[in-house]
Amino acid sequence: MSVRYSVKEALELIFVQQDNSDSEEEDGEEYNPEHDESSSEEEENPEAERETFLSKNGKITWSSAAYDQHGRHAAQNVIKKTPGSTRYAVSHVNDMVSTFYLFITPAIEKIILEMTNLEGFRKYGDSWKKMDETDLQAYIGLLILAGVYRSRGEAAASLWDAESGRPIFRATMPLKLFHTYSRQLRFDDRESRPARRVTDKLAAIREVWDKWVERLPYLYNPGPDVTVDEQLVPFRGRCPFRQYMPSKPAKYGIKSWVACDAKSSYAWKMQIYTGKPTSGCPEKNQGMRVVLDVTEGLRGSQCDM
Repeated sequence: MSVRYSVKEALELIFVQQDNSDSEEEDGEEYNPEHDESSSEEEENPEAERETFLSKNGKITWSSAAYDQHGRHAAQNVIKKTPGSTRYAVSHVNDMVSTFYLFITPAIEKIILEMTNLEGFRKYGDSWKKMDETDLQAYIGLLILAGVYRSRGEAAASLWDAESGRPIFRATMPLKLFHTYSRQLRFDDRESRPARRVTDKLAAIREVWDKWVERLPYLYNPGPDVTVDEQLVPFRGRCPFRQYMPSKPAKYGIKSWVACDAKSSYAWKMQIYTGKPTSGCPEKNQGMRVVLDVTEGLRGSQCDM
């Protein structure tokens, strides 16, 4: 049964309903206990939503959110060096040649020339044309250019091809000489290598490698964020410490650990993994040892591993 109202009665009924709904909204906003409780918890405890996780040994606590930093940082955690090229690097760079010598130093160049010429004379005798500084720089320059042109997997003959190749390769040196240098290039004395390899699997390049890696931290200051990770350099040739890592795209190669500046990707410090120690016993806490080694001298930086 429908109820009929007069105009006056209908207006009075509408106004009464509006007053009741307004009071309910006001009451709801003012006396919502859940709202008051949650808001007070958020104000008093800003870390309520933070999750924490314990490490396996139970000594390290990881948090899902960054902790608020209060007060001053400890002196050893303050970065005092400006990220970027070091003063030494800037003061020694005048042109491309001087930049080249920052990485391939005269000491490194001397070792490569001496050992390469020694191997060349053993192989070819008096017919060997002695490699000099210009020849070595030209050879390394062509290798760098091949990388710039993204020529990985491309046959060297195509780079020297008169029609489809690149003129700078033909103008620098003949392809036959490039192949000769590639076969004879040495970083140590091959005849004394077996004795050194007994205690050092990296004996074939050890002296040059150490001198080159030693240069890297002197040329660049990393920023506040540094990444430490492993890298597999693709290689399928003969090598006593070649690794097989099915999770990597290349699968076969030489594994190295690298500490890189997260912003510029500059390799600040590196180590090559040469397999198990010569004693045959597996190394304990290898991950910790590697991280501490490649981050030595990086106080004040945040490492991501």
